[in-house]
Amino acid sequence: MLKILVAGGFGVGKTTTVRAISEIEPVSTEEYLTQASTTTDSLDGVETKGTTTVAFDFGRVTFDVPMPIELMLFGTPGQERFRDLWNDLARGAVGAVVLADTRRLDTSFDAVTFCERAKLPFVVAVNEFEDAHRYPLDDIRRAFALAPHIPFVTFDARVPAAVVKVLLCLVDHALDQIPADHTPLDV
Repeated sequence: MLKILVAGGFGVGKTTTVRAISEIEPVSTEEYLTQASTTTDSLDGVETKGTTTVAFDFGRVTFDVPMPIELMLFGTPGQERFRDLWNDLARGAVGAVVLADTRRLDTSFDAVTFCERAKLPFVVAVNEFEDAHRYPLDDIRRAFALAPHIPFVTFDARVPAAVVKVLLCLVDHALDQIPADHTPLDV
């Protein structure tokens, strides 16, 4: 069983990602946005958004191929005022999927910085919203100032097969970060 963090800015598709792939009814702490939150939560680029995660989302998915593995997915809240939860949610995680939206890339910069500082293996996955401009991937990678070894992919958070590819990419990347033990075994 591996714990995976699904992080990113406000409205990038974290809840949608967890819901698309979870084999159980996802636990969600979605609440309606209120008029009072308009001063703290910018809806620029996501004007039709009506709810937001206020604690976390939780889902589970099991794979048999390429190896038997169970992933526990923890989606973070995207607003800055809930960032204190990220440390708690990341505890014990093997890695993170940082979601991004090309309409508002800057909302996910903090999630990348968080993963780098926590030394948490991560991949960046650009959720390709229908009304979002498609930029060359190298341009987006440069905007995030990603090191060359950090995997970077595009996907549609609503499509389970696309989410599976992102999760397996993260698991592969996280496993690559584990140093090989070169200590000879005494037999």
